[in-house]
Amino acid sequence: MSGVLSVDAIRHAFPAVGRLHAGVPVAYFDGPGGTQVPVDVVAAMSEYLLHHNANTHWVYPTSEETDALLLDARRVFATFLGGNPEEIVFGNNMTTITFHVARALGRTWQAGDEVIVTELDHHANVAPWQAIARDFGIVLRWLPMNLESGRLDLDALEPMIGPTTRLLAIGAASNALGTISDVPRAAHLAHAGGALVYVDGVHYAPHVLPDVTALGADFFACSAYKFYGPHVGILWGRRELLERLDVPKLQPATDHAPDRVETGTQNHEGIVGAAAAVRWIASLAGADGGLRARLSLSFAARHDREVALFRRLWDGLGEVDGVQRFGPSPGTARTGTVSFTLAGHAPDVVARSLVSRGCFVSSGDFYATTVAQRLGVSGFVRIGLACYTTADEVDRVIDAVGRVSHGA
Repeated sequence: MSGVLSVDAIRHAFPAVGRLHAGVPVAYFDGPGGTQVPVDVVAAMSEYLLHHNANTHWVYPTSEETDALLLDARRVFATFLGGNPEEIVFGNNMTTITFHVARALGRTWQAGDEVIVTELDHHANVAPWQAIARDFGIVLRWLPMNLESGRLDLDALEPMIGPTTRLLAIGAASNALGTISDVPRAAHLAHAGGALVYVDGVHYAPHVLPDVTALGADFFACSAYKFYGPHVGILWGRRELLERLDVPKLQPATDHAPDRVETGTQNHEGIVGAAAAVRWIASLAGADGGLRARLSLSFAARHDREVALFRRLWDGLGEVDGVQRFGPSPGTARTGTVSFTLAGHAPDVVARSLVSRGCFVSSGDFYATTVAQRLGVSGFVRIGLACYTTADEVDRVIDAVGRVSHGA
């Protein structure tokens, strides 16, 4: 963690880690479902609501201050994602944004046009395309997942792309298995066939600093509450695409990107908080240098630490009787998230047992419904590592799973 705050220093920013449950400190392992929030982010939201709260585009000071703060947030996320401020769209969450974009695109396509979705994706990047398939006669095709590796079969992608393929919807990382997919390769194949690429970056953005150009994305969507911010969704889209999306909007509203894609009044305090979350991540690398450079250092250092912690978690779970781990092994392209089952124990029962030991984990299929179906399970127990996770907490959850396994 050279050049980046220690985990002990990081934890001081999160009051939530001081919580006790059943007499023991809480260990938060549901970062893939939503991370805890540092004090600086809450302070930025409070500052906005208490001193600058207004609607946009009026001539009085608090409205002008709101305009400036929202523009600042666009600039922050342009730096975070590698785009331009006029290409940053805000919304409720990635799912809502994707439904909005999918319908806008579907209105311009013809019956029989094709969209490729993947078996590895969260259904936030499946259901919107299923909806336009029903509404507009679009044909959905499924890119398969390799059951042994937990990765997409990209060799099957090229022959799937044809003259009527309009879009590839692909996740950059799996919220269920932790798999990081080779999006640049997939995007290259899609673009060679004349198709657009819509990337779900929700589970990717907390772990890998996004670069939309390097990924080959035409659209990239993520959610701030997965990387220490409030519940706000963010979309990056190429400006020329945002300018011509057939989005529904009020007649007086601007027809210029990015505002034309945002319907109604936005969650101003949430957007301010989301920008504060990005700045907080960068602050872990100190105050010297530009925002992108500090983000790069922060992500790189936290990645190294996460890799070590994840190997400890993966290996420890592997020693527990009855545990079956899913997804790529350590040392491969993946995040610090593991899903597993425990023989003889329903996932929700395991999760409740872990909660009673102060380990907050999640269970279910996490809306990666096709992943669970293909693997032949009803659901998983999921453990995800975050910047505030300690080695002691990893050991605690491994021990807790072992105790459940042995009926203790």
